[in-house]
Amino acid sequence: MTNEAGVTAPSATKVFDIGIHERLTFTQYAILAFQNIFGMTGMFVFPGILGRSFQLPVEQIAYLYGMTFLVAGLVTMFQGIGFLRLPIVQGPYVGSFIGLLVLGHTPGLGLGAAFGSFFVASLIWAILAVPIRGLSFLALFGRLFKAPLIGGIMVLLLTMQIASVSLPNWIGLPSSPGFAKINFLAGLVSAVVFILLTLWGGKWFRRSAILAGLIVGTACYSGFVPISFAPVVTSPWIVVPRVFPFGFEVRLDAVVIFVFLLVPSSIASMALYQVVANWGNEKITSLRMSEGCFAVAIGAIIAAAVGTFSTTVYPDNMGMLRSTRVGSRYGTAAAGVLLVVLGSCVKFDMLLVMVPIVVLAGVATVLFGIVMVHGIHLLAGTEWHDRNLIIAGAAIMVGLGGLFVDPETAKALPLTVQLVLKQSAVTGGFTLLLLYWLLGDKAKQQASLEYRGAELSMPVSAQDKAGGA
Repeated sequence: MTNEAGVTAPSATKVFDIGIHERLTFTQYAILAFQNIFGMTGMFVFPGILGRSFQLPVEQIAYLYGMTFLVAGLVTMFQGIGFLRLPIVQGPYVGSFIGLLVLGHTPGLGLGAAFGSFFVASLIWAILAVPIRGLSFLALFGRLFKAPLIGGIMVLLLTMQIASVSLPNWIGLPSSPGFAKINFLAGLVSAVVFILLTLWGGKWFRRSAILAGLIVGTACYSGFVPISFAPVVTSPWIVVPRVFPFGFEVRLDAVVIFVFLLVPSSIASMALYQVVANWGNEKITSLRMSEGCFAVAIGAIIAAAVGTFSTTVYPDNMGMLRSTRVGSRYGTAAAGVLLVVLGSCVKFDMLLVMVPIVVLAGVATVLFGIVMVHGIHLLAGTEWHDRNLIIAGAAIMVGLGGLFVDPETAKALPLTVQLVLKQSAVTGGFTLLLLYWLLGDKAKQQASLEYRGAELSMPVSAQDKAGGA
């Protein structure tokens, strides 16, 4: 609900005991900072999987971890005390992870072209997010395309592409040291520990479920295959960011793909901004929402330049806000400071590199599954009449079908078409938005959106945590 000035009205029920603009003690800042970091799923998984999939040296993987922490911390601070001024925690965005992984492995491209194209796409994204007269193009776009049908199908399309880096990496290659029994056992241990602590670990252990799973899984693996920690001892203390460490090249087709991957994160983020503002009984204008999107776009430019992922809002951290009832934006800003400190320490980054890929993949298999089911959960707010069945069904089949085009057929097509066909989020996403615009019943879509309300902004796990507050 908005007033005549275009200001979104706050929720009638205030969730936070400590308000958005209230300050905390140093001890409270420290506790909340560590809790927030432990709840950031992709932070501990994406850099390791990307680095190992390209067989990067351990020093480069450590650098990737460091830059991931550093950029996430900077953007989190931007949102807390600079642009958005809400308690929002930013973590690595799965869309940019997928884009870099897939395009980096595409013949004729590589990581240099992937990051260079990502950089240009981020510049375009930032231009689209610039607030003009209190509004940005992305904010207008988000008003049109934030229905549950769009969000749910886009999540499903994105997760289709990352299935290849979960279970296959868990099993490993025949040439890997632990193939196949040790690999499977270590991955299983990490996944089981993660699941047990997530479900029955209580408030404190649940926050560190991912980290605990990685530690226990690594210990299990090292019992059979020795792991050397010499790189940790010999590595320097401070990381020095480098500009385009993987090279720089720009491909127009790759730029288009990255724009399609980046823009949806802004649309989803705007809905999450509104939820947090409602919890704090805070009025949030279109200008503030546009500024929040602009901050994330600036973070993406920095991320592409130093060689890491763009960021997005983490719903699990939102669940933490609800369960603790502490809405201080200075508390999340403290988490941003801690992320920057940890990312700047090479020895800490190198410790994360020591985690075997099979252990990362064991946890990732469960995490990516949760992301996919979250997409299904979003679709629960959709009224499944004939129009929506056609829109969703066609989008899924076009996106999924492109992944199975015969390699010989693909080679006969232009490179741009080859790239697009392998991007289910692009082929399926374009089909989804086009059919939604042509066939969508706007009145029913709005009613469906209102029916679901703010709960669409959090996955089931986060809502369970909120319910247990």
